[in-house]
Amino acid sequence: MADEDPTGNHASEARFQAFRQAEALLKARPLDALKALKPVLDAEPDKPSVQLLAGRAYFKSAQLHRAERALTRVIELDPSDHYARFVLGRTLQRLGRFVEALAQLKMASAMNPAPAYQDALGEVTARIALQD
Repeated sequence: MADEDPTGNHASEARFQAFRQAEALLKARPLDALKALKPVLDAEPDKPSVQLLAGRAYFKSAQLHRAERALTRVIELDPSDHYARFVLGRTLQRLGRFVEALAQLKMASAMNPAPAYQDALGEVTARIALQD
């Protein structure tokens, strides 16, 4: 019985390590990142950082509808997360939903005028102009 941890620290540490592993896998192997992240998503579905990492992995693995759901959840939990809005905007752009993408990218750019945000905003604005 000495191995039992009534405080749950072992489970918490395991989730932390799974999250870190998923972060490390994200760029080169997003599907493996999602596998590593699954126990964390199951245990902490309402944690913005977990949903954001899942949304990024879904985006990178072209699971765009899942990315949209995860990123929308991040924004519900933390409306001030400009990076989640940026990735959601890019997701909507890839889905061909340019007007919705524009709204998210404008908000992201207003919150943080990062060059990548400005570039994405310009791309979507140009795409909408070409449709008119």
